[in-house]
Amino acid sequence: MGQAGLNMSRRIRRTPFTDRVEAHGVRGFSVVNHMLLPKAFEADVEDDYLHLRQHVQIWDVSVQRQVQIIGPDAARLVQIMTPRDLRGAETGQCLYVPLIDQNAGMLNDPVLLKLAEDRFWLSIADSDILLWARGLAIGMGLDVVVDEPDVSPLAIQGPKAQALMTQLFGDGIAALGHFRFGIFDVLGTRQLIARSGYSKQGGYEIYLQDSALGSALWDLIWDAGTAYNIRPGCPNLIERIEGGLMSYGNEFTRENNPLECGFGPLCHLGDAVDYIGKTALRELAATGPQRMLRGIKFGDGPSPPCGEPFPVTTGPASSSGGQSSAGRDEIVGQITSGIYSPRLGCNVGMSMIEKTHWEFGTRLFVHTPDGKTHNGTVEPFPF
Repeated sequence: MGQAGLNMSRRIRRTPFTDRVEAHGVRGFSVVNHMLLPKAFEADVEDDYLHLRQHVQIWDVSVQRQVQIIGPDAARLVQIMTPRDLRGAETGQCLYVPLIDQNAGMLNDPVLLKLAEDRFWLSIADSDILLWARGLAIGMGLDVVVDEPDVSPLAIQGPKAQALMTQLFGDGIAALGHFRFGIFDVLGTRQLIARSGYSKQGGYEIYLQDSALGSALWDLIWDAGTAYNIRPGCPNLIERIEGGLMSYGNEFTRENNPLECGFGPLCHLGDAVDYIGKTALRELAATGPQRMLRGIKFGDGPSPPCGEPFPVTTGPASSSGGQSSAGRDEIVGQITSGIYSPRLGCNVGMSMIEKTHWEFGTRLFVHTPDGKTHNGTVEPFPF
């Protein structure tokens, strides 16, 4: 079946960088937070993967929309939304924060940026947290303004990112600690740059605060980047899975709690911090998670694309419903993201695995849509 295109309308937003992305030959888009996300530039995902690990890429990640919370009660509202203890958060710091509902179900896993004691950004994954935050603020009568500012992140990722960014914006770039940000001169304006990004290859994200500067910023990076073999890129599936970087809506949803996702160390269960879902999360912690996100290595050749989850079973018989067709092989998980890793010489996947089989080294079986069954092994992240 051929790849269908997107029927554009007001409901799907272009980004400040979309013109440049199209000019560089983007091969397709996804939609995240009602906005275009480039999905591929190279015909071969492995070629893109190898380039990312060796050089530097420029990514349009404007879909990481910012939910800005500002006002006297800003810190209180942000704390109410997450089980992570934010009392020690510093201005200039980025923090990974699970957001949960009243049942401890995962709503999002944004990066929180503390700009001031009374101003925060939540750099969100794909769910409408703006509406959630506004509803909480109104319902609790908090003195805050919750909005979506004109902020569009542009990521510079790869091992050569630091050299490129330092050349452009000065030695202060190299001095930034991981998950820290500073304010730098960019095109005659003051812009926030963080040492962060959706890869494990190192890099930065420029939180552009003026959409009109999008093409000029792209061109500035691109022209300087030619000396570093820069390419346009996007989050790479091979690199993401190898690095254990989860995707909201794929690896977990509201049906999952933060303990299952491995966020237990980020969850404060004591009395000092209060947040929505605390009672439910304490109850879950008392019994312990019944499944946990794990890595799985499987097969020795490329599997089909993981458009639908791959069942993971205790035996090799074909799976159907909750049991195999033979009736004796239990389904204990499903791979929600998977792809062949040229570095490891096998397929790698991410899967929620039942407690009975989540120990590292456990042997399982993965069933792919081409009708094949593959030997699999439970592995830790990163691969």
